[in-house]
Parts: sequence; C-alpha cells; structure tokens
Amino acid sequence: MDRRQMLSLMGAGASLALPLPAFAQGALEKKQVTLGVGGKSLLYYLPLTVAERKGFFKDFGLEMTINDFAGGARSLQALVGGSVDMVTGAYEHTLRMQAKGQDIRSTIELLRFPTIVVAVRKAVADKVKSAADFKGLKIGVTAPGSSTYITVVHAMAKVGLKATDASFIGVGGGASAVAAMKRGEIDVISHLDPVIAKLETDGDVVTLIDTRTEAGTKALFGASNPAACLYLRQDFIEKNPNTTQAAVNGLYKALRWIDKASPAEVADAVPEQYHLGDKALYIKAVQASKDAYSKTGVMAQDGMKSVFDMLKALDKEMESVSADIIGKSFEPRFAQKAGTTVG
Repeated sequence: MDRRQMLSLMGAGASLALPLPAFAQGALEKKQVTLGVGGKSLLYYLPLTVAERKGFFKDFGLEMTINDFAGGARSLQALVGGSVDMVTGAYEHTLRMQAKGQDIRSTIELLRFPTIVVAVRKAVADKVKSAADFKGLKIGVTAPGSSTYITVVHAMAKVGLKATDASFIGVGGGASAVAAMKRGEIDVISHLDPVIAKLETDGDVVTLIDTRTEAGTKALFGASNPAACLYLRQDFIEKNPNTTQAAVNGLYKALRWIDKASPAEVADAVPEQYHLGDKALYIKAVQASKDAYSKTGVMAQDGMKSVFDMLKALDKEMESVSADIIGKSFEPRFAQKAGTTVG
C-alpha cells in the first residue's frame, strides 16, 4: 500500500468517525421550505431569528426562506393561500382555523406568555387609566386580527367594551410602530418588545397591561397563555413528517440556546437593526422576556383552554364551537421528539 492509498483510507476512516447529522433519522421529503412570520424583528419571534442566524435549520437539512409580513394575520393568509409552507405565529390562529374546518396545527410552543403590552400615550395618560377608558380612542396593533389586536380586544371585553368602541390601526413592527406613537397617530398601543421597551425608556407611554410575566399573563387571562408557535396545514404535516420534524428541531435548538445564553449574547446574535438604535435597551428587553420562552416546546393544557375560552368569549363564530378542537390544534409529538433527540 503506497502513501496515497494510506492517506485515502485514513481520510475515509476519519469521515466515518464523524457524528451523523441529526436529520439522518429520516430523509427530508422537502428540503426547501418557505416560512411566513409577521414582524420577525420582535422578541415574540426571537427563536425563529436565532434558528436562522445560528444555522440551526441547516443543521437539520432545511433550506429555509423566511417571508416577513406586516402582522400575524397576513402570514396566516399566506399559509391558507399556499404561498408559504409554515408559519411562526400566534397559537390562537390554529383554534380559529379549526373552528372554520381548516386543519391547521401547531407543532411547537415558542412562547408560554404572550409578552404583549398595552400602553397609553403619556399625553393622555391622565385620562386613560385602564381598558375601560379606551372608547373612542385610536389603538395601534401590529395588524388587525393579529395577536396584539386580540389581546387588547380581550382586555376591553372584560370591562364591557366591544372592538367597535375603538379604532384599530395597523402599525406593523419595529420602527414604524415606534414612529406611530411618537407622532401621536395613536392613543394606545398593543405591541411587543423591543418596541414597547423603546417607548417606555423614552418616556412616551405609560404601561397599563403587561403579559411579559407570568403574573401579568394570569391577571389578564387567568392562566398561562401559549403565544408564538410553529403552525402548519395538517396535509403538509402528513406528507412531510421529516421536514416538519426538522423545522421543529431547529426551533427547539434555538429555545435551548436562548435559555442558556446571556441577554448580551442574544443581542449579538440578531441583526443590528433589531436593536432600534439602542443595544443596551434591547439587552434589557431580552432580560425582561427571557422567562416567557418555552422550556419544553410542549403547550400546557390549561393554557390552551385559556386561549380557547378567550376566543369563545370574543368571537361570535366561536360561540357554539366545542372545546374538542383544542386537541386538534396542537401536535405534541414533534416537540416531544425534539426534546429527546436535540442537544
């Protein structure tokens, strides 16, 4: 055996000794996947950004194209229309679609709490002390129909107001939402960090409702309230179980990374524009929201029922819907498998 043959065998041996990639457990039915999201720069969707930036989707064989829409309702429309394969969005959308006979299911929980904050413009804070005072006001949300909209409408319903008692304005995510409040185009904002953290720090708003914490979430909803998740059409899941698992694995790996990382490391991992010009503020916002990210990826039963009860109380189309749809709204097996196979 000459030197060239020896080196060749040694190289082969070394390659055989390498660990097999995680996705070797099953060939992917579809490697190129399109995902929709509404406001990717928000901390609500931090696990998605981390999975993308850290290459966690690629670790499991996926080539992920992400389409960022103005709000969660629009990313849902893209899924229903077939222009995206999957969505990171609010869990409540799966319940709404199940109620309409469209089999859309969540496969991993990303946020245990909504982390949505409802705040009033400081100039009118002396007159607006609670949701009971929202009648006739202009309320900014990421997009009408999105989770930020549902949350503030729920708060209004608890004090006897209807959605039609106020005007809702879609302000998008990031800098556009901050600008809308600073220019006085809205009186109230229902939004997320880092938008809320920026407005709070600049003294532009007074916070009235805060679901970034467990206590604040239970005060508004009565229980935990699953928020951001990955959801897909059931027919896609059935045809592409390994692809679905790979997407869940990437997001689960991101959750584990976020849990162990410092807020400063998180800030370094995201695009600079996500900081809204103030990295220290972004770090502070991450620290405030860190406990809200799911520890297991599996939704709590009482939390799912909490979301269902909220929708049932708000939406006439949900009034006669049976709670049986809760069981169809979340497929736990993918998150459970990720928990046993992803490091």
